[in-house]
Amino acid sequence: MERARTSAPPRTPRRARLGVDLALLVVVGLMLVAAMGAGGATLYQQFYGPSAFVVRYLDLLSSGMAADALRVPGVAIDRETLEKAGIAPSASEALLRRSALAPLTHVKVESEKPAEGGIAVTVSYEASGHAGTSTFLIEQDGWAGVTPNWRFTTSPLAVVELTVRGADQFAVNGFEVDRRQVSVAGAEAEALEPLPLLVFTPGLYSVTVDTPIATASGHGVLADTPLAVTPLDVQTTPTEEFIEVVQQRVEEFLTKCTTQEVLQPTACPFGLRVTNRITAPPKWSIASQPQVTVVPDGGQWQIPTTDAVAHVDVEIKSLFDGSVSPLSEDVPFQLNGSIVILPDGSASIRVGSPSEPPVD
Repeated sequence: MERARTSAPPRTPRRARLGVDLALLVVVGLMLVAAMGAGGATLYQQFYGPSAFVVRYLDLLSSGMAADALRVPGVAIDRETLEKAGIAPSASEALLRRSALAPLTHVKVESEKPAEGGIAVTVSYEASGHAGTSTFLIEQDGWAGVTPNWRFTTSPLAVVELTVRGADQFAVNGFEVDRRQVSVAGAEAEALEPLPLLVFTPGLYSVTVDTPIATASGHGVLADTPLAVTPLDVQTTPTEEFIEVVQQRVEEFLTKCTTQEVLQPTACPFGLRVTNRITAPPKWSIASQPQVTVVPDGGQWQIPTTDAVAHVDVEIKSLFDGSVSPLSEDVPFQLNGSIVILPDGSASIRVGSPSEPPVD
């Protein structure tokens, strides 16, 4: 009799399970690679990419670290580059410091995309509570191991061309500035010559004036475009203290005029003409002092035309019959004036009549 043959157990199920296991391993491996790639991309975006470079610069400004911000590659700028950008090479660096920076908050990257000359990074923010948006051009600047270095293709500095009318001293974001100390012309600088001041972008720069002579507030500009020139014209108003001093000086001037015992006091805005002779020197007094006001006049000040009244007492001798008669008469007149603030801070006040140039 033939022995019964025993067949080997089928191996197909085991091979199928092995195939499934290998497929699962491949899927898991791909998922791990994808996760690592995504993690690497996120890490690059947050720490090593162009946007991260810009955010680090803005963080320095937010923290008031102006000196460190100036050391960021591409921020510092030479005079030749300023001139090529249409900016005065003599632009002052006085505001590139911590004490001139205003708060910068809520920084957010809006976009990062290729642009001519590099990569354009657009960010939004709030500068002293004012919303703004700026775009910076970035380029690669070599490598640090396996990570790229970056630099600003265009410096994020800008210029505020400041004109302060009626004052040489002012404050920018609370930082005190004397125009004569930062202008290349020094004390010889023209009052209305715009003063170019380098500033960081982005940033809000607010100008105030608080001197014994002039005051101003609420004047500011948002510097949000790299290498842009933004004009800012600040008109001050005279202080009550200044107006009182001018009033006092005008009254002193007119009182001094009354000491001249002539009908036409020299260099004074009032006088009297008569066709007869006088028998004795006239006596002048001021019956009504002018009410002085002070208004801007370019970079200086002026006294607008105002009314006043002088009084004269004199004896008149008639050429016809020789009779003598007393004359006591009010003499209305007008005056104006100009005021120049001298380099030492004092004021030169010139007073005259509207029909004649002012005199000291």
